[in-house]
Amino acid sequence: MEKESSSQDSSPLMTEGMWWGTLGSVRPFPNFRPERDVTILRTALEKKDVSTIVRIITSRSNAQRQSLVRVYKNVSQMELQASLKKVLSGDLQSLILGLMMIPEQFEAHRLRKAMEGAGTDEETLLEVLCTRTPQQLSDIKTTYNQEFKRDLEKDLISESSGDFCKLIVALLKKENGPGVIDQDTATLSEELKNKKPSADVWIQILTTRHPDHLRIVLEELELERGQTLEDALDGRFKGLQSGDLRKGLKTLVRCLQNQQLFLAQRIQTMKASVVQGVIVSHSEEDLLGVRVAFLQSTGASLYTTLQKQYKADLLQGLLCVCRAED
Repeated sequence: MEKESSSQDSSPLMTEGMWWGTLGSVRPFPNFRPERDVTILRTALEKKDVSTIVRIITSRSNAQRQSLVRVYKNVSQMELQASLKKVLSGDLQSLILGLMMIPEQFEAHRLRKAMEGAGTDEETLLEVLCTRTPQQLSDIKTTYNQEFKRDLEKDLISESSGDFCKLIVALLKKENGPGVIDQDTATLSEELKNKKPSADVWIQILTTRHPDHLRIVLEELELERGQTLEDALDGRFKGLQSGDLRKGLKTLVRCLQNQQLFLAQRIQTMKASVVQGVIVSHSEEDLLGVRVAFLQSTGASLYTTLQKQYKADLLQGLLCVCRAED
């Protein structure tokens, strides 16, 4: 039986290649020994002991999981992901295989899946593009090309049109550049007063400034108008033709104003793909903050809500990543 040690792991794998955040629910496993884990995993895979597989994968950091992949390959001459795929199925398989990907790979796969098939999942596209930093998006774009031999920007353009297309391409290329608060506030205020709405003004400012700068600008605008920016944008870009643009701008504003609340509201649907997407993406970054926002906005903890919605091994996996009751 694996011993849950309380000692700190001094391995460089703690931070290797990770988007490390202080509000992550998943932290590096203390006293991490990949050879021991791989021995346990090989036995569990042979016996189809799903509970043990889930326990180990969900209690290791992403960098530690990558170490397991390397050791497993050296010991067995097989890919760990392929072995996991044979034993697991359904949503649990998706969860565990998602956890085995490095962050930019996972986000690249989410974007590809959102664009596959008959319809486009604009909500997932916007979630990834709005919540990720310029550097993260650059890494995701590179990984997308490597994974699928496709160009992410071209795929986004093929899945959208008009001003919405301009917005998502601008989000992919967004910058954290400087700006003058009074000037940007005045520019957006003037745009709201003009008879003809201009999407270009909103796109240019909201995708080229630092989030801290934009939060102040949006707050100033709301104080000046006496209404939320979401309401202002609803009125500004009404009509069927600008529906996707309105959704995109409102999503961007919500992420800028309170990203963790936006993510908490995203997973309130309890749709498996959305819940898994957010929980895996933010497990080592800010999931603790998302949990707090979920509790504040629903009156129930995410941990308890998951228990009401899911069951068996999938529930075990989700709860292990979620980590604790609030």
